[in-house]
Amino acid sequence: MTNYQFKLDEIIDKIREMGAEVVGLQFPEGLKVHATRLASEIENKTNSTVLISGDPCWGACDLSDREMEGLVDLLVHFGHTPLPIEYKIPTLFIEASYQLESMEILEESLKLLEGKEKIGLVTTTQHLHLLEDAASFLEENGKQVVMKEGAGTLKGQVLGCNFSSVQDLPVDAFLYVGSGNFHPLGIKLSTQKPVIIADPYLNQVRGIDEFTDKILRIRFARITRASEAGKFGVLISSKAGQYRWELAKALKKMINKEGKEAYLIIMDEINPSSLMPFMDLDAFVVTACPRIAIDDSKMYEKPLLTPQELEIVLGQRKWEDYQMDEIKY
Repeated sequence: MTNYQFKLDEIIDKIREMGAEVVGLQFPEGLKVHATRLASEIENKTNSTVLISGDPCWGACDLSDREMEGLVDLLVHFGHTPLPIEYKIPTLFIEASYQLESMEILEESLKLLEGKEKIGLVTTTQHLHLLEDAASFLEENGKQVVMKEGAGTLKGQVLGCNFSSVQDLPVDAFLYVGSGNFHPLGIKLSTQKPVIIADPYLNQVRGIDEFTDKILRIRFARITRASEAGKFGVLISSKAGQYRWELAKALKKMINKEGKEAYLIIMDEINPSSLMPFMDLDAFVVTACPRIAIDDSKMYEKPLLTPQELEIVLGQRKWEDYQMDEIKY
């Protein structure tokens, strides 16, 4: 039994309303295990044929609309909310909300929030529906909850590449409801304020400081190594939601101005094997998803930098002013 709500009735109603004969399904990595079950249910309850995307999916910036254009009448995308970009085929976004079985995890969080009065409450798409109850719980326990919308995000929502909803909030600490460390890391680096994680999957409450220190040490090592680089590859994603062509051109100009070589390279999927032909370069700058350089750095032989890290390498930004790369829509 799953704790995720896939809104099957809504999907079937949409398929029948459109008279869709072929339906595409796309899931982020953590939800792909539900793909065949949902495909079976959809085919059994409609006359449609289901096509499942097997490619990696990292967000609403990474839809399989181009790959499925001309193949499906409707794409059902699970786990994210739409971004203000143009999609090539009709797309139904299903948040795949996670149902929290109890408020016990929030009770535990109060211990780490002791002494903090104003709390910024934040989460990802799968848990947005929990924020109202979580805010009420915190306020009943003497906290003042502060939330706002971001640039292209809903109230209290962060994306892996967009932390505008937490920036400039007058709070003493942030409480992040969800799993993993990446989003809390971004909140910490964007605000420099305490971040507490209430993880309903691990049933664990923890801080982010130790992980942040570890990541920053790794980033410092990559920046130090890249400071000796003479030749850079500037990586551009062809994905609509990650495409930053103007930024890439500006970075190339910045590198050239320092007397170093820079080459613009566009690709759909950035991974170690796709960079193998370019091992004559000393370092790479990623203008695609910011998670690639941060999350996956150990997978790459050469340093991968964010645009802000390149500025540190070239002496245009101080290490003390380290900042998370973001894509704001």
